[in-house]
Amino acid sequence: MAERTFPDAWDPDRYGRFREERSAPFHDLLAMVERRPGMRVVDLGCGPGELTRLAHETLGARETLGIDSSPAMIARAGEQARPGLSFEVGDAGAFAGRGLDLVLSNAALHWVPDHEALLPRLAACLADGGQLAVQVPANEAHPSHAIARQVAAEPPFRGALGGHVRISPVLAPEAYARVLFRTGFPARRVRLEVYGHALASRDEVAEWVRGSLLTDYQKRLPEGLWPAFLERYRERLRAALPDERPFLYTYPRIFLWGRR
Repeated sequence: MAERTFPDAWDPDRYGRFREERSAPFHDLLAMVERRPGMRVVDLGCGPGELTRLAHETLGARETLGIDSSPAMIARAGEQARPGLSFEVGDAGAFAGRGLDLVLSNAALHWVPDHEALLPRLAACLADGGQLAVQVPANEAHPSHAIARQVAAEPPFRGALGGHVRISPVLAPEAYARVLFRTGFPARRVRLEVYGHALASRDEVAEWVRGSLLTDYQKRLPEGLWPAFLERYRERLRAALPDERPFLYTYPRIFLWGRR
C-alpha cells in the first residue's frame, strides 16, 4: 500500500516570526565545525535558506546544497541561491551523498525516525576527515509539546488523526555519544544546552509552536477541524503556563559533532 501523503503545512513567514531566537542555536552549531578550504557541504532541513547561505559564506565552502522536504521552504530558499549554493526539495532521512566534507543539520532531524540507524547513514556520506554537525530540539517534556500530544488524543481529533500522535525520535545525549563512538568517529562531541527565549507573553509560545511542531497536526487534520485543534491547544497551554510578561520559554537542544 502506498504511503499516504499530506499537504505542505510549512509557512516560511510564520516560521520566521522568531527568526532571531531560532537562529541562535545555528550559530552555536556552526562554531563546532572545523573550517577547511574548499569544503563540500550539505545542509539537511535548510528551511528558508538564510542560515544555509550564512554557513556557505562563513565556511568559504566550494559547494553547498540545501535540502528540505517543504516545497514552500525551498521556494523561499531559492532567493538565497548563487554560484556554489543551491537548494532542492528532498527527504533528509533518505539523503545518500558521497565524499562530503560536512553534513550539517540544524533543528531538522527530529522529523526523521530511528537516529541509531540514521547517523551511520549520514556518516557514510562523508569523505575521510569529513564532519557531521547536528542540532536537534529536545523539548518534549515542556507543556508546549506535551499538550500538543494530549490534544491530539482527545476526540474528535484522535479519530480524524487516525490515532496519530507526534513522538520525537530524539535520543538522550549519552545515547548520541554511544552512536558516534560505534559509528567510528575518532573525534566527537555531544552537549545539551538550554536556551531561554524571552517572549512578550505566554501566548507567543503557541505562535512559536504553530510554526513548527503543530504543522504535523495541521497537515493531517481536515481543514475544517484544524482551527478547533489550534484553539483547544491554545486554551490548554494558556492554563498550564504562568502569566508572566515577558515570558521565558526554555528550550533544551542537543548538539553533536564528529569527524571521520
